Amino acid sequence: MKLLYIDPGTGSMLFTILIGVLGAAFYSVRMLFIKLRFKLSGGKVKESDGKAPFVFFADDKRYFTVFEPVIKSMTNRGADVVYMTASEDDPALEYDCAHFKAEFIGSGNKAFARLNFIQASVLVSTTPGLDVYQWKRSKRVDCYVHIPHAASEISLYRMFGIDYYDALLLSGSYQEKDVRALEALRGLPPKQIELVGIPYMDKMAERYALSGPAPEHERTVLLAPSWGKSAILSVYGSRILDVLLATGYKIIVRPHPQSFKSEAEMIEGLMKAYPDSDRLSWNRDTDNFEVLRRSDILISDFSGVIFDFTLIYDKPVIYTDPKFDLSPYDAWWLKSPLWTESALPRLGEKLDEERMADLKGLIDRCIADPKYAEGRAEVKSETWVHPGEGAERAADFLIAKYKELTEKAPSAEAGALKGGAAV
Repeated sequence: MKLLYIDPGTGSMLFTILIGVLGAAFYSVRMLFIKLRFKLSGGKVKESDGKAPFVFFADDKRYFTVFEPVIKSMTNRGADVVYMTASEDDPALEYDCAHFKAEFIGSGNKAFARLNFIQASVLVSTTPGLDVYQWKRSKRVDCYVHIPHAASEISLYRMFGIDYYDALLLSGSYQEKDVRALEALRGLPPKQIELVGIPYMDKMAERYALSGPAPEHERTVLLAPSWGKSAILSVYGSRILDVLLATGYKIIVRPHPQSFKSEAEMIEGLMKAYPDSDRLSWNRDTDNFEVLRRSDILISDFSGVIFDFTLIYDKPVIYTDPKFDLSPYDAWWLKSPLWTESALPRLGEKLDEERMADLKGLIDRCIADPKYAEGRAEVKSETWVHPGEGAERAADFLIAKYKELTEKAPSAEAGALKGGAAV
């Protein structure tokens, strides 16, 4: 008996069609039910019953650190927040906070199927690709708000990553410039953009100030690449690990979490060939605070961790050539060079094939040269507006947006920050 094979693209299309059919049926039945309740109650039942004022969605547990400062600011003001996560071990599920409810909604397509029917006034997420693949806009969500999970290029999402959000909470004017350029090129209506800063970096900076520098230790190098065919481990593989071990320094390797999903065979092979030892260790901590704190220099590519490391911990980086293949990303549409290309030379040294043999020298020079401290201050001013105010400003925007939406729809219990559970 032959098994029917469906390629991933066709599978995604069929899933989308199925969701559309189910969605139409769901809303038709629901509207009949609402009308029936309305008649039986003498016209006292409102269609908005059960609609949550604020929903946060995380496709991975590591994003709770991005959301938590904003959520804390909102719940401190009495706003009810529903947190939906696709990670069964998300720390949000153990978060003890008044006005906060967290729920595991399944992973993969199961999570997106739930989101496609959700009811909320404002939905906040770091996840790109809304209304592009499996995750479709729900007719019962009034406003989708995106907040990035790193202080870097907004155009380095996969193509069309943020096109169908209604509002963006950004941290630098160069990000806004790129968004407006993409909107013009694609004929999209302008999104509402608020420059709020970077809430999670504010919290990390406060935490670092309280903890102080790491205790005395031997020189430690952190290798923390992104993932994909242009990332360090895909390009250099075992060779960079050999060169790093030859420096005599302590080496920590922290692959991007997506590598364990999308590049599992390569990562497992490297971990087997280079097991944990007194000179090299593999790090998979959900919270990267301590591993960044105890490292003296970072080697990365186009990962957003570069900006965490340099702007919070005030330490230098070594980066690979940022002129990687842009074809899968929104940046491919833009004529202007990436802001990152101007930022990286001010933060550290570039690593390429010719300089690989001198990697130890690059490490030593980056740590010793004072010019990179000046460069870090410049870059920080460009990509991190309103330091220390990000959570409050983001909460201000979200609560104001909710009030604006409910004032336009009086039946949605205008003026209240509290609401029922989302579907």
